[in-house]
Amino acid sequence: MPRFVVEADGGSRGNPGPAGYGAVVLDPATGETLAERAEFIGVATNNVAEYKGLIAGLTAARELAPDATVLVRMDSKLVVEQMSGRWKIKHPDMKPLAARAAKILPRAQVTYEWIPRERNKHADRLANEAMDAGKRGEQWEPSRSTAFAAAPPAGPPGDAAKGAAAVRAAMASGGGTGTRAAAAAGTGADTLFGATDAPSGDAQARAAEAAAVRAASAVARDTDTLFGAAEAPAEAPAGADGTGPRPAAGSDGGHATRTAAGTGTAAGTGTGTGWGPDMGAPATFVLLRHGETALTPQKRFSGSGGTDPELSPAGRRQAAAVAEALAARGTVQAVVSSPLRRCRETAQAVADRLGLPVAVEEGLRETDFGAWEGLTFAEVRERFPDDLQAWLDSPKAAPTGGGESFTAVTRRVSAARDRLLSAHAGRTVLLVTHVTPVKTLVRLALGAPPESLFKMELSAASLSAVAYYADGNASVRLLNDTSHLR
Repeated sequence: MPRFVVEADGGSRGNPGPAGYGAVVLDPATGETLAERAEFIGVATNNVAEYKGLIAGLTAARELAPDATVLVRMDSKLVVEQMSGRWKIKHPDMKPLAARAAKILPRAQVTYEWIPRERNKHADRLANEAMDAGKRGEQWEPSRSTAFAAAPPAGPPGDAAKGAAAVRAAMASGGGTGTRAAAAAGTGADTLFGATDAPSGDAQARAAEAAAVRAASAVARDTDTLFGAAEAPAEAPAGADGTGPRPAAGSDGGHATRTAAGTGTAAGTGTGTGWGPDMGAPATFVLLRHGETALTPQKRFSGSGGTDPELSPAGRRQAAAVAEALAARGTVQAVVSSPLRRCRETAQAVADRLGLPVAVEEGLRETDFGAWEGLTFAEVRERFPDDLQAWLDSPKAAPTGGGESFTAVTRRVSAARDRLLSAHAGRTVLLVTHVTPVKTLVRLALGAPPESLFKMELSAASLSAVAYYADGNASVRLLNDTSHLR
């Protein structure tokens, strides 16, 4: 059975005054925007506009899939409590609107949740666009809307499913309450927020939209993800002089890196594809590398066998920025951290903002770099050239002085992953960890060879994401996103 999230809002400039509503239908697994509705409704109260936004959102969800279960999220306590049956509806203007909303979908298919206004920005922006259009003597037009591009992702970071791109291309608008169409689908499409609009009121386009969304429910695993950004890493080694392999060589560029989906099993050894039966909501691990320490800009080895540095002032600012970004998304349900101080401090900053506790997972700690701790790549090459070359050549080789090999780290991280998947099935969990564990989880999801660890950029306080499905498949949705830091 399809599952949707409907976010709706309404506003009145005067209460009563010129009013409008906005509503958006989202895929809860990917954060994908499936439909938008907005309309200027003339002079009305805030509550009337909010109810009309709810009606529009539920109607859009029904058009996409009449059998869908829907979670409605609104910042109107009145509407949420009344529609949930906990508050009586006394106002004569509200009763017919509530009755109309209740008839759109069977009661058993719809639940309601109150959210703070800052988490309802997409629908709020649509409502304001509708009121702005009314002020100009016009109706809201999907082709002129910027709400989709401006709103923070409502689902897990990394809205990028290839099937969802096809859905956006199939979408079309219908009159003043039309669906916003995003375009440029296909395997080579690099655009995320493009728009194509079908003629207003085109019933065939509406039918195509609904069919496309239903068809796309089976391809959420086949992701084609965006938003990787290469910036200066430091915790993993870097070839400072540019010679030889560069395990974590960074650049200051802000370009996006397009990342293909992983189709292996959770351990990266399977051969599954993105097409298949609906496996339900995945467990999504949002992977956050900790903020900077004093060692980060110096590009020194900083693992679990060194001094356990704290966050620098820059690192604390990064932690605060990512906390705000994740709070805006509103999807993280649990926070788990490496035991090392820099991660615990980053995790606590996010958890405090989200109102969640922090759990510690020993398996998420960084590699023990042995005698290389605190040294730069160039210093290690000068002092331990043979050991370094062996380490670069084989994942079984350990750093000088009793450090961990990448093979050992992979076993540890895989075990931690499996424990967390067992504990958090179907949930979105923030894992605050280090360069090597993040790269290892991504590598395993992709089924990539060990040498791929040396071919990924991972910046301080960057976000990556991997979804794990019930059939054992894993999908990389995001890699090295630092947009929240800019």
